[in-house]
Amino acid sequence: MVFWWLLGRTRISSCVCGSKRGYEYQQKCSLVNVKLKWVKDKALDAAVAGEKDLRAACNLVSIIAAAPNFCLPIYSLLQHRGQLGLPQNFKLSTFIRKYPTIFHESHVVDSGGTCVPCFELTPEALNLYHEQLIVLEQNLKELLDRLCKLLMLTKEMTLPLQTVDQLRWDMGLPYDYYDSLISHHLDLFSLVRLPDDRVGLKLRAWDDKLAISQLQKNALLQQKEDMKNNCLAFPIQFTRGFGLKRKCMEWLEEWQRLPYTSPYADASHLDPRTDVSEKRIVGLFHELLHLTIQKKTERKNLSNLRKPLSLPQKFTKVFERHPGIFYISRKCDTQTVVLREAYDRQQLLHKHPLADVRENFACMMRKGFLDRSRGLSKITASANPREVVAYGNKLGDSDLHKEAGSDCDLFSEYESDEHFFDHS
Repeated sequence: MVFWWLLGRTRISSCVCGSKRGYEYQQKCSLVNVKLKWVKDKALDAAVAGEKDLRAACNLVSIIAAAPNFCLPIYSLLQHRGQLGLPQNFKLSTFIRKYPTIFHESHVVDSGGTCVPCFELTPEALNLYHEQLIVLEQNLKELLDRLCKLLMLTKEMTLPLQTVDQLRWDMGLPYDYYDSLISHHLDLFSLVRLPDDRVGLKLRAWDDKLAISQLQKNALLQQKEDMKNNCLAFPIQFTRGFGLKRKCMEWLEEWQRLPYTSPYADASHLDPRTDVSEKRIVGLFHELLHLTIQKKTERKNLSNLRKPLSLPQKFTKVFERHPGIFYISRKCDTQTVVLREAYDRQQLLHKHPLADVRENFACMMRKGFLDRSRGLSKITASANPREVVAYGNKLGDSDLHKEAGSDCDLFSEYESDEHFFDHS
């Protein structure tokens, strides 16, 4: 696919890397029409595709583990379907049955006397879930700092809870993060009513110690000369076979030498039509992706941040304009923005402990999926009524059973076996 770039050339009076701030430069923008092709990166695509089912499975694990008896009927699980990210035409019971090493199926009788599937965690999955809780507890301070930094990136130090929900997985927040995390740290966070009548999460106080970006930290550690004149350059790497024309290379080199504006600094003085402003936007998303566990997130999550981050229209164009910093993967029926510098092929260079837990879940899922596809794991399609535990009214309203629809059919067929990584 071909992208047409409108690359701004910036002429700067005085030395490009002086000690002056970006807004003190007199900038003149002219448009250069450059033709570049999008180059597929198979390694980064594999890193994205490998999580296709992982998020939904881990969310279900958290939901089931929070149940009083560690077991939930299908119609109770259906109430959480919106948070799983599964295709609408994909049955939840079919998805769960794909991974018998994670979920064990039994059957119960609902209040209407109908036999319905009920799912609990296998001992191995429950042990791994408890390991995840330990990891979260051990890294609580680091998690709180990252959440504080996320809110500090916004103009009002506030994000709608809906937006936080969308970033929850990428940030490594617990599934029930408000009850298990926010409510225990009301000295840091508060809930506020937003102008559009939504509920927002607000950081109570600014923390200067946190207001330093990862790019600045790396420059300090490496004692870069650029740190003195505030002309920090971003790490750049391209997919093999990516061709960059001379005029693009010259523009990129000049752009890298422009003043760097911290994403935590006030940028209201910057002219949004200039490359200096664009570098600030790139730096903002460079920092935001560094705040995530696996240094990537869906593009739509970033698009929803335009107003909280006070960004101009079409700001996500920077992802296509800077393919050496960001890679856009189109796997899993969505667009995912990946921070290139964080990966060596498809492996994270610096793994968060929670990423290791997720990898263990993925390995467990893969084993169960392959065993099932080879016929090594059999699931009972019906239950002996004498062996069924009648939960009666404890399982909830009969209306919930109606909502479950065909997902409560014990005799439903499995979908045809497809590749673990991509069933779209």
